[in-house]
Amino acid sequence: MTAVTTTPTDQRRGAAGGIRDWFASGVLKDRAALLLGLIIVLLVVMSILDAVGATSGRFNSDYLASSLIAFVPLALLALAELFVIVSGRGGIDLSVGSMVSLTGIVFAMLYQQVGLPLPVAIVLGVLFGAVLGAINGFLTAYLGYPALITTLATFYAYRSIALVVSDQRPISGPEISAFYDAAKAVELPVIGGSLPLVPLGVVTFLLPVAIVAWFVLNRTTFGRKLYAIGTNDTAAQWAGIDTRRTRMMAFVTAGALSGLVGVYTVAQFASARPDAGTAGSGMALPAITIAVLGGVAITGGIGRLGGILLAALLIVWLNASILLVVPGNEGAQAQLLALGVVLLGASLLSNATIRRRQASGLTKPVSVPATAPGSR
Repeated sequence: MTAVTTTPTDQRRGAAGGIRDWFASGVLKDRAALLLGLIIVLLVVMSILDAVGATSGRFNSDYLASSLIAFVPLALLALAELFVIVSGRGGIDLSVGSMVSLTGIVFAMLYQQVGLPLPVAIVLGVLFGAVLGAINGFLTAYLGYPALITTLATFYAYRSIALVVSDQRPISGPEISAFYDAAKAVELPVIGGSLPLVPLGVVTFLLPVAIVAWFVLNRTTFGRKLYAIGTNDTAAQWAGIDTRRTRMMAFVTAGALSGLVGVYTVAQFASARPDAGTAGSGMALPAITIAVLGGVAITGGIGRLGGILLAALLIVWLNASILLVVPGNEGAQAQLLALGVVLLGASLLSNATIRRRQASGLTKPVSVPATAPGSR
C-alpha cells in the first residue's frame, strides 16, 4: 500500500478550503440571517461609539428612522436590479439613476406645468420609465448588445436629455411643494405613539411594490420564466420560453420601478432635480451593491426579495453611521469607500454561494441536444 504524503502547502490549502466550505455551507446558507447579523453588529458598534462620545450626533432610534427616507429609493432600485440581473446573460442596468432623473423631470412637467391631476401624472411618469426600460430591453434582448454597454450608453443619453429639457434647473412650484407630504415622516397608526416617526414613503411606495414584486417573482409564470432564463438560457428555449421577450420585460420592469423612484424623489426634495439620480456617485452603484449583497447572483437565476430589503437597510444605516463618525465631506468619501468594499465582499459571497450550490447539486448544467432551436 502506497503511503500518501502531504506537504505543509497542501495542508494549508486543505485548511483554507475547509474554512471556505464551512463558511459557504453555514453562514451563507441563509443570506437573510447573515444580513440581519450584520445589522445587529452595526447597531451594537454604533451604540458603543455613541455612549463613549465618539460620534458627532446622537445615534438613536429617531436618527435611524429619519434615515429611512433614503431607504425607499435605494430599495426600489435594488428591486429593479434584481429583475434585470436574475434574467442572466450579464444582465445589469447602469441607467437606473438617469431614468430616475428623467422621469422625475417628466412627472414634474406634467403635474406642475401641464396641470394634470396627481394620479394621472404619477401613472404617466411610471409608464414613461417603462418606455425607457423598454429601449434598454430591446437593444439588449433583441439586438444582442451587451447589457453593460447598452445601459452605459443610455445612462449618458437619459442624463443628457434630463439636463436639456429642464434647462439644467430644478422644476418646482406650489403643487410640487405640497407633494412633499408624500415623503414626510409620519406617526404609524395604533402603535405609532411609542415609535419614532417613519417616512410615509415606506408605507405608500415601498411596501406595496415589495408585495407585488414578491407575488410576481414567486407566484406568476413570468417569475418562473425569469429565473429559468437566468439559470440556463438554452434549456429555457427548449422548454418553449420566449427568452428575448422575458428578458426585455425584466428591463421594462426596471424602468417602471425607476420611474416610480423618480416620482418619489420629486416628493423627497420638493422639486424635480435633473441630477436627482446621478448626483455624486449616483443611484446605480448603491442599487447594484444592495442587489448583490442581498444574494442576487451576478450570473443570473438566483435572488430573493427578502435579502434585497435587508441589504438596503444595512447600506442605509451604514451610510448614516459613517456620517456620525466621519462628518462633512470626508464622511461622503468614506461612504464611497465603504460601498466599494461592501460590493467586493458581496461579490465574493455570491461566488461562494454559487460554488456551494453547485457542489451540493442544486445547480447543475442541463444537457440539451446538439442542435438548439433559434432564440425565441
